[in-house]
Amino acid sequence: MKKVWIILVGLFMLSSINTALAAEVGTKEEAEALVKKAITFIKENGKEKAYAAFQDPKGQFVDRDLYITVYDFDGNCLAHGANPKMVGKNMIEMRDPDGKQYIKERVDGAKANGKGWHDLKVSNPISKQIEPKTMYYEKVDDVIVSCGAYVK
Repeated sequence: MKKVWIILVGLFMLSSINTALAAEVGTKEEAEALVKKAITFIKENGKEKAYAAFQDPKGQFVDRDLYITVYDFDGNCLAHGANPKMVGKNMIEMRDPDGKQYIKERVDGAKANGKGWHDLKVSNPISKQIEPKTMYYEKVDDVIVSCGAYVK
């Protein structure tokens, strides 16, 4: 009986750890919701104030491994919640480890459909590892607002 109790306690602890770890990463639904929240913020506060808010690491637009990015249709980075050094750089030719031009793909998708999802591989700011990610994006006037969830 004592062995059964120890095994049950052990299984409970493992499931608790897995649940806690799962809570540390954002979901596709949360990424899409953050984009919609960012779009509302842009419309209510203007681009300059919004872009500053998107880049605040302690602000409302950075949540665990979720963050907002904004690009124009030429591939210029206007805001980046995980890496502010990207701001001001043209990223249209940027490729992921598989050679995918993911900013170009996002720009093309936004031009054609206004919004959507696409997959890529990038460095996770939390794990510091190259990981698969799915990005949700929406066109807002002359920019593309996006957020992605790392695929586990």
